[in-house]
Amino acid sequence: MAKYTKEEILALAEEENVEFIRLQFTDVFGNLKNKAITAVQLERALNNELMFDGSAIDGFARGTEADMYLYPDPDSWVILPWRPQHGKVARMLCDVYTADRKPFAGDPRRVLKLAIEKAAEMGYTFHVGPECEFFLFRIDEDGQPTTQTEEMERAGYFDIGPIDSGENARRDMVLTLEEMGFTIESSHHEQAPAQHEIDFSHDEAMQTADNVVTFKMAVKTIARRHGQHATFMPKPKYGNCGSGMHLNMSLHRNGENIFRNDADPEGISQEARWFIGGIMTHIKGMTAILNPLVNSYKRLVPGYDAPVWISWSGKGRGPLLGVPADKGPRARVELRSPDSAANPYLALAVVLRAGLEGIEKHIEPPAPVEGNLFTMPAEELKAMGVESLPTTLMEAVHSLEGDSLVQDALGPHIAPLYIEGKKKEFLEYSAQVSQWEVDRYLYKY
Repeated sequence: MAKYTKEEILALAEEENVEFIRLQFTDVFGNLKNKAITAVQLERALNNELMFDGSAIDGFARGTEADMYLYPDPDSWVILPWRPQHGKVARMLCDVYTADRKPFAGDPRRVLKLAIEKAAEMGYTFHVGPECEFFLFRIDEDGQPTTQTEEMERAGYFDIGPIDSGENARRDMVLTLEEMGFTIESSHHEQAPAQHEIDFSHDEAMQTADNVVTFKMAVKTIARRHGQHATFMPKPKYGNCGSGMHLNMSLHRNGENIFRNDADPEGISQEARWFIGGIMTHIKGMTAILNPLVNSYKRLVPGYDAPVWISWSGKGRGPLLGVPADKGPRARVELRSPDSAANPYLALAVVLRAGLEGIEKHIEPPAPVEGNLFTMPAEELKAMGVESLPTTLMEAVHSLEGDSLVQDALGPHIAPLYIEGKKKEFLEYSAQVSQWEVDRYLYKY
């Protein structure tokens, strides 16, 4: 059921003295964009009459296809709490349509909608709860972000202030997010110095993807108000753990969690096992979407509490896919490899499509790997037939090129543009000369 009608949005804007509205959307690579309008243009926007130049957006149209429409989603209406209270600013997330009024194939939100429709045809709704980690760093005198921490912070898991010097900023983030309609479940300091996590409640897939882009915008904004820079870069500092975006997932039918099976030793149903099987089958092909940066693969290395091996378990430590101990109505599968640099619309779409194929084809996952994967020798795991995730962005892109299901989920517009863009990114990175290379080789050779 829709939360707001067009008439209600217009009334809210007048009652709340909203003067500016940001019409927001993401490009193919997950960067949030917007076109700002005044309240005078709000009715036109709600009538889907506002156009923009798609040729200026990565992965969108070019040349004669440049003119596109923004179709605001009224349910995404929210007033931005950090803007002035006189002449307030609101935002709506938008779907992108072509000049001939057809859904644009390059719109990431459209990609997720198609995956959700596929699930609906099978009788399912897809629920996801993300765990978004981020770092808080100092800003230098020129206003540029650094990787320096406040007061040389050394806090770790669940530490409190004054050791946790980001405690006040995190508190304001939570209060701001709640004012924007989020249900915050918890927040805490993470393992690395200056690393934080704020968890919000699970929801249906589209709402969750919308929430992720809103969450990142709010966190970055509130951090700036505290004189800090919030980054969702996966691995900003060598020697520390990186930031992930674990996805807690379940499928529902008629309001019931079909992953639940109280009689099963793991507490999950056969459908959940098949869902796991589908994800494990396609995880290599999905990794370029779930871990989209060159830097993402600096996190997915042994020794830093991130998954490396393609495995699942309800009892082991460090699997790619875990079954949390919180069973019953909250039974779920947790995918631990994604990071917050991923475009959430594309990430949820490919994971859902892979899981649904697992159910359709009854793909049984391999036996769960018990024990601590962080300390198991690689030779032992390989002897068990356990494979590893791609180790570089280029390796992940090659896996994407060989996975027809993931490419089909992305669609014929996005898949080739995404592959081309990520190959270019990796080649630019490969041509760089790092400080490590200078330190290692200059005096020797």
